Amino acid sequence: MRSKITVSALIVTLAMAGCSNMPQMSETQRGTATGAGVGALAGAALGAATGGGGGKRALGGAAIGGLAGAAVGNIWSKRMENQKLAMQQATQGTGVQVTQTPDNRLKVEIPSDISFATGRADLSPNLRPILDRFAASLNENPATNVTIIGHTDNTGSDAINEPLSRNRAMSVRDYLTSRGVAANRIAVDGRGSREPLVDNNSAANRARNRRVEIFVAETAPR
Repeated sequence: MRSKITVSALIVTLAMAGCSNMPQMSETQRGTATGAGVGALAGAALGAATGGGGGKRALGGAAIGGLAGAAVGNIWSKRMENQKLAMQQATQGTGVQVTQTPDNRLKVEIPSDISFATGRADLSPNLRPILDRFAASLNENPATNVTIIGHTDNTGSDAINEPLSRNRAMSVRDYLTSRGVAANRIAVDGRGSREPLVDNNSAANRARNRRVEIFVAETAPR
């Protein structure tokens, strides 16, 4: 019993420490983090209370609860589903991937061949009609927040790739704001070559890794 209480107390401490950093997060991250923290606490309590396994069971419950809680932080409303369907229709045949993530965010993945020329951060003309439709869908659903992340392949140094990936994300943000999307709804980040989809061992794979990802989240009311 003592080990169950100790582990549960540890989970509570870790969750509260995570929540203390929430002011530094975007609204999108904060919604997911809140749900994950609550889910972890509930999972830990259930794991500890169901006997056998002690601390390991409580930690396992926390992990499972955290994953479930992350999805609770964001909601997949009818508006989000309509936005996904509209974007899938608007991008059909372009190579853009529009999906729902496990944590209930809308993900729009834009490949390099329609987004940016090699080594540049100015928008391709082929991307602008897609962003026009995307901006319209965001303006129709003002309760959502947006995170834009730029990625590069591993060609060149981090000193080049890191700012390039961020500048690409900023170019997308600036275009969306020029179409009426409020700037305070949008967070940007550049990951350089740190998060490849595939190994950078061929020209085709490097092209896949050069991309922009846009995440849209509607957080549960609090």
